[in-house]
Amino acid sequence: MSRHLLGLRDLSVTQIQYLLGLAQSYADGDRPAGMLAGRTLMTLFYEPSTRTEISFELAAKRAGAEVVRCDVDRSSVKKGESFVDTVQTLEALGADAIVIRHPMAGAPTLASQLVRCAVINAGDGMHEHPTQGLLDLLTVRQRKERIAGLKVALVGDVLHSRVARSALWGFTKLGASLTLVGPPTLLPPLLPSSLFPLPSQVTMTSSLEEGLQDADVVMALRMQLERQQHGYVPSLAEYARHYAVTARTLAYARPDALLLHPGPMNLGVEITADAAYGPRSAIQTQVANGVAVRLAVLLWALDTDERRERGNEEARELETIQERPLSVIASGGKAPDTESVIASAAKQSSVTPEIASALRASQ
Repeated sequence: MSRHLLGLRDLSVTQIQYLLGLAQSYADGDRPAGMLAGRTLMTLFYEPSTRTEISFELAAKRAGAEVVRCDVDRSSVKKGESFVDTVQTLEALGADAIVIRHPMAGAPTLASQLVRCAVINAGDGMHEHPTQGLLDLLTVRQRKERIAGLKVALVGDVLHSRVARSALWGFTKLGASLTLVGPPTLLPPLLPSSLFPLPSQVTMTSSLEEGLQDADVVMALRMQLERQQHGYVPSLAEYARHYAVTARTLAYARPDALLLHPGPMNLGVEITADAAYGPRSAIQTQVANGVAVRLAVLLWALDTDERRERGNEEARELETIQERPLSVIASGGKAPDTESVIASAAKQSSVTPEIASALRASQ
């Protein structure tokens, strides 16, 4: 049985702790050689990626899986193929898991309604980036030996950040408190909404000094340059003067505060080199932990423990043949009713009516 990973909001505390424990074992040197032998991982990235895509590929290969990268820029997407057709085609071609990054929030959730294989969200619009959230948690737990009771400050473009949303759910579920710091235009609405629900342990401020006061963990969020033409801040230089995390501003936090950044960094904008490469920085540890976390997620999503207990390879192959839907319809056949699937997906908290409407229009 496959599992989907769509967001940390969907996971229980027990599931998050299990994934962190499994990832830690791989970070400590355990090698699950051959545990994904015979499985196929396909990556489908509609947005650029360095750390996430490569670490998923490395993780899958270390466990013996075959990895196939769907190059969107050279695929039939450029001929007008819809997102629905693409994910169903990848499953029909033999995907056991599909890792999806998409600019539209809710796209992986929609995909999970359309296929039986595992769907893993590698970042969707302004919704979530769950594996980034897990590796952030793992990095903090390694350095601080706990999550509960810590004060975490997220600084920057919180409004547009899927990393911030995963951090919100991950850290608060494990007992930390969060402070969101940034210009008023880059903070979420004061009243929680379906687009940005806020856990109770979250506060907000537009004062960097106040937000970093006594913080155990400081995470500088990437300033999303592609969105600044909409005028969320007067200029990047103005933003940097008031909100850049520097070695000097880190002095507002606790002396042993940990500095994180999800990458890629805009040096001189949301973070300066003296902070990013200074003694408090754990940014490269975050990158290294990405492989261990994504390996744990793949093994969890593909339910390898249950597979081993349930039987041999022949039984698994027979089950695959019997249960996998024939997603490619022969000429003259009836097309699948994706309207009902989209309507069902729209009921999920991560899929707004506007998103569902846009996905419907792509069919």
